[in-house]
Amino acid sequence: MPLNEVLLLAGIVIMICILLGRFAESLPVPSLLIFIGLGMFFGVNGPIGIQFDDYSVSESICTACLIFIMFYGGFGTNISSARPVLGKSLCLSTLGVILTAGFTGAFIHFVLHLSWTESILIGSVIASTDAASVFNILRSQSLALKDNTASLLEVESGSNDPVSYMLTLILIAVMTGEKISVPLMLFQQICFGLAGGFLIGWIGILLLRHFNFDMEQGRTIFVFAIALTAYALPSLLGGNGYLSVYLCGILMGNYYIPDKKYLVHFFDTITGISQMIIFFLLGLLVTPARLGPVLIPAVLIMVFLTLVGRPLSVFLILAPFRSSIRQIGVTAWSGLRGVASIVFSILVVLNKVSMEYNLFNLVFCIVLMSIAIQGTLLPWVSDKLQMIDLHGNVERTFNDYQESTDVNFIKIPVKEGDRLAHCLVKDASFPSGLLIVMIIREAESIVPNGNTEILPGDLLVAAAPEFEDRKNLSLYENVIRPNHPWLNKPLSKISIPAGCLIVLILRDGTSIIPEGKDVRREGDIIVTASF
Repeated sequence: MPLNEVLLLAGIVIMICILLGRFAESLPVPSLLIFIGLGMFFGVNGPIGIQFDDYSVSESICTACLIFIMFYGGFGTNISSARPVLGKSLCLSTLGVILTAGFTGAFIHFVLHLSWTESILIGSVIASTDAASVFNILRSQSLALKDNTASLLEVESGSNDPVSYMLTLILIAVMTGEKISVPLMLFQQICFGLAGGFLIGWIGILLLRHFNFDMEQGRTIFVFAIALTAYALPSLLGGNGYLSVYLCGILMGNYYIPDKKYLVHFFDTITGISQMIIFFLLGLLVTPARLGPVLIPAVLIMVFLTLVGRPLSVFLILAPFRSSIRQIGVTAWSGLRGVASIVFSILVVLNKVSMEYNLFNLVFCIVLMSIAIQGTLLPWVSDKLQMIDLHGNVERTFNDYQESTDVNFIKIPVKEGDRLAHCLVKDASFPSGLLIVMIIREAESIVPNGNTEILPGDLLVAAAPEFEDRKNLSLYENVIRPNHPWLNKPLSKISIPAGCLIVLILRDGTSIIPEGKDVRREGDIIVTASF
């Protein structure tokens, strides 16, 4: 396709995905299915009929997107919350992947009658759980789980891709006749991956702390580059890039970085777009008419993996930790397959490994069923196993969560002539739920009681319940420039759209509650709420 057509398609698809994303939040199925369906709609067997079968381009795009998904997965992992289950998670992400690959491979060998190498290769490709899918469901469904199970799933799903990737590389080398030293490959993958992640992560932290980024958003761009480097450098040296970028994300996410909230917003957006692109691209790449030969094998593998392979692996690992059978059940069911499995299957196709079935089509069907069935039923299974923490907040398990209180504090200045002036606190008319907790009078701070008189010049500090439902509330800032139509006009003379309200004026570092007679000055920052 010509470049202009590619750019036009990309623009249209991203806009559609973002618009559908808001709609998909209200659906009982994971939103990622919507993007796969959209890709199939645009694909060769859909109404649009775009013929796309370039596995090389797809692998490059998916790998680039997976870098940021892995980095943000590590960046958002709260190690403090995960510490009680860290041992369980690491065992699941290493030994659990190996066991799952082995059990699934044995099933494929004996039931589908494929060779041992081909069977284990398929098991290795689909052995890891998908961080993007798990994070998406936990957050979109606000699924807080008991016994730190959410943290367990987050760390496991974020850290098990490297092991699956290493197994896949080893099996590819064996099946293509490449002469390799498995111990040497494992050493390079693990050591260079670990060293790269720690080294690049520490360098990034030190530079972020001590280097003055004069360019606006320079810090964000720098971290973006750090994520790319954390993957690429170890990969060039034979190390595991996915392991490196995940560790780098963990390090940077769990240390103090100035203005971290801007990094969170940026990478949250990048990760969301990456997920949309990957699943749309996979839907575009697949040819539904060719899925018939792999459909029954995919169903058999999916059923075994979901009901036997994954549960058995989870049980063997978590039982020695004395995990409850309910936690084992939820953890077993949460083993969603996703992006990484399909990327690894594309890697197998690109290496021209001789296979009985088209591996990409096979894995695509497994991933589709996993997201549709396991993802959709995860809240239900968690509820039936009584693992939902009704008083918990899943956001606390992510590093980008900021502790909030139920109370906000506001300032109320009192001027001569105000209705509050010369009133006793007990006689003053305040809305229900508003409490005066302190009066600042000149240089004195007064804890008031009902008989305290409010005087002109007082600054009242009031406490009120926090407003929690922000879905339909947006805040905007307008800077008053020399040619701004609001310049030198009082608030009462300003025309603002219906559903909007000026809630705050920032002037020379001071926050001002607006009044009708207040005149807008040059340099004022006007905060407007839109409902």
